[in-house]
Formats: sequence, structure tokens, C-alpha cells
Amino acid sequence: MVDFTTKRFVTPDGVTLVADVGGPPDAPTVILSHGGGQTRHSWAKAAQELAARGYQVINVDMRGHGESDWAPDGLYTLEAGARDLRTIITAANRPVALVGASMGGILSFYTIGSSETPIVDALVLVDIVLRPALEGRNRIQTFMRANPGGFATIEEAADAVAAYNPSRPRPNDPSGLMRNLRLRDDGRLYWHWDPRLLDAKPGVEPPERVDALVGVARNVIVPTLLVRGGHSDVVDEEGIEEMKQLVPQTEVLEVGGAGHMVAGDRNDAFNQGVIDFLERHMPAR
Repeated sequence: MVDFTTKRFVTPDGVTLVADVGGPPDAPTVILSHGGGQTRHSWAKAAQELAARGYQVINVDMRGHGESDWAPDGLYTLEAGARDLRTIITAANRPVALVGASMGGILSFYTIGSSETPIVDALVLVDIVLRPALEGRNRIQTFMRANPGGFATIEEAADAVAAYNPSRPRPNDPSGLMRNLRLRDDGRLYWHWDPRLLDAKPGVEPPERVDALVGVARNVIVPTLLVRGGHSDVVDEEGIEEMKQLVPQTEVLEVGGAGHMVAGDRNDAFNQGVIDFLERHMPAR
């Protein structure tokens, strides 16, 4: 097993981002950014596999999530997310690949497209397109807005996750969920993210600023892989076709048996598909 160490990055507006860093320090870098409402721990197995294959991995809690700071002004915009990722990119070895799930994918896309000069060398979008399907978008927002008063027990939180993703077996031991929960002074458990994320205008999970994303798409010219869960209700055929039109070098990998949480649903298939893509376009030394 590859050892990871915890590192902190301070953004231009003073937000501290916490990341796990592992793998050869002089190797090409893969930066992992999770989806809205998740933490860096959602990438645990993928981070280990990428590091074992010879990549340096930076697995980050995005602002407002996990151990990273919440935005003091409550702003969770595409621009703020892009500044965060640029802070990490500037500290990384080139070549660099951005791998982002849902919110993290859109922030990765916008970071590349809105940069004045090429700053990365490959992009992997995990079950997200510029215009996500309405059904999946609404289901995510419903889940994130549910339970504003938190949970009395970890079992209640596990029930909520199981209801959102009924195709994934409910774990017998839900203790791993504590990585995504905070115990507050009232004795109840709350998701480990800033609830103001849902008040962002435009929001970042799922993205609502389609025009801004389409506007920068012509600048996304790096090799791009779109990983789609075979059972996803977020990425539909229309979204894929738009992506191919705007970013014609996009490759599509469908992972059968996976929903929106592709890496969690079919981790082995996900890891192999991403590593195959990276080894073709950004091989580890």
C-alpha cells in the first residue's frame, strides 16, 4: 500500500484546502476532485491504484467539504473553484491530469477552459457533462437538501444514502460514513459540507451555469475522457453528443452496472479505464 501524507494548500482568498498526497514525488501528477457533498475519501481506492501505477496523486477536499475550509463569504462559484484548482496545479509536477467527479469535473473543465495558457495535459470527467439531465440533477439536489436537521445516529445517515443509491448494497458496518459527517454541539450528525453550497447562485452541484461552460469549451483542447455510469441518470445521450460537438477529442467510457457514483459502484472497472487513458496520453515515468 502506498503511503499518503496530508498537505495543505492556501488559496488566494485565504481558504485552506486539505489534500492527501502520495506516489513518486517527481512523477506526472493526477489531481482528484470529488463531487458535491462528498470528500476526498470517495477516491481512496482510485488514489491508491494511481499511485501504485507510478503517478503522484493529489486527492483534495474541495472548499466547503471535508477538512478544507468553508468559504468565509459563502461563495461557491465556478470562478472560486477554478482558483482553488489553479493553486494546486501550480504546486504540481507537469504533466498534470485533472480527474473530477460531478462538481469536481465541472470545476476541472472550467479551470482548463478559463485559463489564459495551457495549465494541464489531460482531463477526466466522471459522470458529468456540461448540461446534466434534469432528472439526475433534481435527484442530487433533493438528496443534498434533505435532512437539514442532521441525523440522530449514523444508521439514519446510512439509510439516507441507501435510499439515494438503492442499487449499491447497504454496508453492514456504516462507520465509514463518519468521514462524511460532523458531530455538532447539539449531539446530532451533519454532512461534512457547507450547506451554503446549495444557496450559491449559480450553483456548483450540479452546475447551473451552462452558458459559462459552453463559452470556455473551445479552450479545452487536452485529451479528454468522459466516464459514464451505465445506470446514470445525470449523463444522457444528448449531453454526450453536445460534449462531443464542443470538445471533439472527447472519448467516452461507459462503466456497466454503475450509477452516478461510478468510482464507488465499480471501482476496479473505473480505475482500469482511467489508467488506460492516462497511460496513452500521459504515461507515468
